[in-house]
Amino acid sequence: MLNFEEEIRKFKPVAELEQAEDAIYSNDLKDVTDILAEMMKELKEKQGNQKK
Repeated sequence: MLNFEEEIRKFKPVAELEQAEDAIYSNDLKDVTDILAEMMKELKEKQGNQKK
């Protein structure tokens, strides 16, 4: 059976993982909601221009 407290004491984070997290979080990545908001904005602008 696992001794969780002993395993936690032995745990050492992987340096590459921390570097990858830093690289990911430092980038300004768009998610689906950002893309949809941008598309809606463009659609509203096009509709506004067509009415003129």
